[in-house]
Amino acid sequence: MRNFKKYILEYLLLVIVIVLCVPGFWNIYFGVDANPTFYQNLHVATSLIWLSLLLYQLILIGKKQNASHRKIGLSILFFGPFLFATTALLSVHSAHKGVVSGEGDFLLVQNVMGTLELGLIILLAFIFKKRRKVHGAFLLSTAVLFFGIALFFTLINAVPQFKIEGPETFYRFGTAAATARYVCLGIGLLFFLKDRANGWPILLVSSFFILNEYINQLLAKHNMIQPLTEAVGSMNKLITFFGSFVILLILLTLTGIANKRQVSKFIQPSAD
Repeated sequence: MRNFKKYILEYLLLVIVIVLCVPGFWNIYFGVDANPTFYQNLHVATSLIWLSLLLYQLILIGKKQNASHRKIGLSILFFGPFLFATTALLSVHSAHKGVVSGEGDFLLVQNVMGTLELGLIILLAFIFKKRRKVHGAFLLSTAVLFFGIALFFTLINAVPQFKIEGPETFYRFGTAAATARYVCLGIGLLFFLKDRANGWPILLVSSFFILNEYINQLLAKHNMIQPLTEAVGSMNKLITFFGSFVILLILLTLTGIANKRQVSKFIQPSAD
């Protein structure tokens, strides 16, 4: 019980993110026009596996089952790059769909930047692997990215004040996105105040949504959204998937992730 209280914020974040996936992606599977694609299924499944892995590791740490924790930790060598690859694949698919339909991809910048940021976060986690708390904070912060996305879709799918009911209510997309951004920032501040020396990675990642919105506005101002959509949508999906996987796998390997003496540092929570 003492260990549970010690990591209560970490438990709450992971559980809430997983729970939010239900209303957030309900329409994809059970909505009126439900027609989930292979890319969506793959990404959702991989994301849930990743979140469940983080939660399971946190439970093992709380129970001080270090041997099991070390063994499960090695799976990051595969699941980290695989998650990154599926996210990149979905971004390309979404952009391609927007180009073909002629409707564009209103989540293009968040998708592309979110993919790059996810890979960077996972890489930074292992660059800082010798600083266990910072390492853990970076890994936990990946859940903040999923939280922001799940919250956004939950708002527009399940909350009446944010639902899109026609052209006159399209502004609600922006309202929902802004709400998700600032809630994520609040989460980052909460973890930072809990541990200022080691909680900064979560605060940093929570600010990415604001950064991405600024980039989106900048690109829109210079009429670069459509060219970028076409560029991303034209990328080969197979090459994107395997290329993303291999690149991050190599980078993680170069950090010494496979060194047996360093396995015990894998997937620690943000507080010790």
